[in-house]
Amino acid sequence: MRTIVIGGGIAGPAIALALQQIGHDVTVYEAYEVPVEDVGAHFSLAVNGLRALEKLGCLRDVQAVGFPIDRMRFHTAGGHLLGDVPRLRREADSMRSISLQRGRLVAVLRRAALDAGAQIVTGERLVGATESADSVVAEFASGRRDTAELLVGADGVWSTVRGLIDSSAPRAEYAGLYGVAGISTMTGVEPGVWNLTYARNGAFVYTSIDERTQWWTAQIGDPVKPDLRGVDEAQWLRRVTELFPEAMPRAIVGAATSIVASGYLNVCDPVQKWHSGRMVLVGDAAHPVGVGHGASMCIEDALELAAALSSAPTVPAALKAYDATRRPRIDKLLKHGHDARESKRPGAVKRQINAAKMRVLLPFFERAQGYLYDYEPPSLSAVGGSQSATR
Repeated sequence: MRTIVIGGGIAGPAIALALQQIGHDVTVYEAYEVPVEDVGAHFSLAVNGLRALEKLGCLRDVQAVGFPIDRMRFHTAGGHLLGDVPRLRREADSMRSISLQRGRLVAVLRRAALDAGAQIVTGERLVGATESADSVVAEFASGRRDTAELLVGADGVWSTVRGLIDSSAPRAEYAGLYGVAGISTMTGVEPGVWNLTYARNGAFVYTSIDERTQWWTAQIGDPVKPDLRGVDEAQWLRRVTELFPEAMPRAIVGAATSIVASGYLNVCDPVQKWHSGRMVLVGDAAHPVGVGHGASMCIEDALELAAALSSAPTVPAALKAYDATRRPRIDKLLKHGHDARESKRPGAVKRQINAAKMRVLLPFFERAQGYLYDYEPPSLSAVGGSQSATR
């Protein structure tokens, strides 16, 4: 069965790898021409995402380009500890979550997809698609066309495929938060701990990669979307220093050696329609969840879609089964994501209310979020490729 995947970020290569494993012939189309590995802020992969990567066969390669994170600590603006919990895992889990740069994860997944036999074509931007009873034709800005039995939209929060499936689908919009990430060099910051400070003007996150190197990100609340074009490194450092005068953020930003990324936090109303007859959404195109779980959900989607296609008699039946399997879990996580964003809004009153809530809720943190980490990914080898939907 031939499949076209739109988007070469995290979700695209992951779905290509999963589908190649069940016998599909996959071509991934990416709009940007040249991938870069050492780009973007660090982010986290939870243990459920790591278990999914293990099923795909590339867990060790991903772990090799990241570093383990054992704990997460929440702090008030005054530096008081609100709580200390396992980072993106249950306390009893032997596996640890990891942090890594987005570009490095993408590079590992692309290499794995290519090794599995997928094709990746860069510099091709999707502009349209036409479905028939047994195929779908993808149309690109260059004039190129391609035909397959299935088209997977893995093209992120600004998804083109989402609008092709449903012209009334919601579009992403600015969430009232923007961020900047940097690297600092200082001693005395414990490695393996993800620290979150609820500061006056947003949230400040930092972790130590080793005994001397820290990654940090400042998430800044602003109801009016600022123009970030042309803001140079010196200007960013001045802005973050002014907005985050709290002791630990100020010390870490004062030791900064570089700014590595900046951008907006975008949100999207729930997407009601994830699929049509021959097209389907995965990852942020279907459900931009944020809150440190977006990449893990992309990888889960890849396995679940491949499992559905392996066991269903037809492509439309497989897409319905995938939707039914994934939607309850995603809907629960979307509520969690909304609450996490709201906790990072600026303001003295908001900060005090949030601190009070955290003191009450943190003892029940694992009970509330444990469902995320209990995920058991399907085994594609057990499902088998010979029964894959072909109609």
